[in-house]
Amino acid sequence: MHKKKIFGSGGLEGIAVTELTPGLAMNTGKAIATLLCRKSGRGVRVLMGKDTRISSDIIEAALCAGLMSAGADVVSLGVAPAPAVAYLTRHYGADGGIMISSPRGDVEKNAVRMFSGNGGRIPKDTMEQIEALVYGEREKLNMALKSGASVGRRTEEPGLIGYYIRHIRESGEKNLAGLKIAVDCANGAVCSTAQRLFTGLEAKVYLLNCQPDGVNVNRDCGVSHSVGLIEFMKENCCDCGLAFDADGGRCVAVVEEGNICDGDKLTAIFAGDMQERGVLKDNAVVVPASANVGFTFFAQGKGIKIVTSRSDSRYMTERLYDGKYSLGGEQSGRIYFPNISRMADGQLTAIQLLSVMKRTGKPLSELAAVMERYPQVMVNVKIDKRWKEAWKNNGDIEKVISECEKQLKGGGRIIVRESSKEPVIRVMVEGKRFDEANTMAMRIAKVVKQSTM
Repeated sequence: MHKKKIFGSGGLEGIAVTELTPGLAMNTGKAIATLLCRKSGRGVRVLMGKDTRISSDIIEAALCAGLMSAGADVVSLGVAPAPAVAYLTRHYGADGGIMISSPRGDVEKNAVRMFSGNGGRIPKDTMEQIEALVYGEREKLNMALKSGASVGRRTEEPGLIGYYIRHIRESGEKNLAGLKIAVDCANGAVCSTAQRLFTGLEAKVYLLNCQPDGVNVNRDCGVSHSVGLIEFMKENCCDCGLAFDADGGRCVAVVEEGNICDGDKLTAIFAGDMQERGVLKDNAVVVPASANVGFTFFAQGKGIKIVTSRSDSRYMTERLYDGKYSLGGEQSGRIYFPNISRMADGQLTAIQLLSVMKRTGKPLSELAAVMERYPQVMVNVKIDKRWKEAWKNNGDIEKVISECEKQLKGGGRIIVRESSKEPVIRVMVEGKRFDEANTMAMRIAKVVKQSTM
């Protein structure tokens, strides 16, 4: 029995080997195979991909041992982006898929993400069943073990990645000749696909941070560290810079002058383009409530409906598919095109962006100007557990928020909410001027702190 449970809504994540131990990974593999076999009543097949972390091989070996010991066949893709694993799980007709990668963080951390046979994230109740087997029903896990000819087999099929590359390539403009782009692969999973994808479209491509050594993933590179990409772009007069994270789910862009084009701006670019082409379903876009207020003003100006969701990929995809919408986006760089992919895909985002540039003939700086990004200030205030939910009825807090909202005069936004994971109240203020937003955020945070002592 593991003392620290590290299961989340989409899988398990922790410090590789010491928290996310080989034993835990093996038992998770047993649990996945057990549930899949129960559901299908036959032998099952699971696709598996991983990023470039040194620990990914250890976790893969343990997962494979657990899966095969419970009768599941494993098809290993090797190093592959998470969206590729999701797409190929469905394309290949597998019963499930697994990605070993933590998109954020350094080499110490790793994670196991799971996909259902349709290429989407596994349902929450299935995740809970897997966790229950791993932590509370060890006898059932042992009963699922196979022997002799009934154990699973492992095969390697890295060539399947070609189907994913073709799928992404065919989603946009067929020829990007004339565009000069710099691509930061974050020394992660995108290293296995970027060159074939982008050079296959005739663009002039420079690949940066595409020499993974097992420990340099996300190190001073990728979506969270764009200084090197910006400098390279300026020195080489590139039309566009693209940065990914370790598992390939997120993408942010850099315009010619070196400014960052985050997920909110990318979503605005795509929304405007899709609206003009008549393919923006219900003239609506799904974004989290935390999207920059500048996006709200952009959407209002275009007559685009905003559908809000909680800022989590599970809730985003549920809202997108429930409403059958065609576009969603998060500030972090997770952009959703549900008609093309079941999950946010950084390389799909990149191809769609380059396609807009090619189709319109406009530089990225002009495209990004459709939305003004407002300064945003976030302050976290720790509270005693007894104040959870109760703070919402405090008159002093309501008064200071109301006063600050009047001061903004509709030219900004204030969000004060409680964290779902810890006793913390998050105060977020957006306004046209940073100093004004910062003063308001600090003022509200001070009242919240005083009122919850």
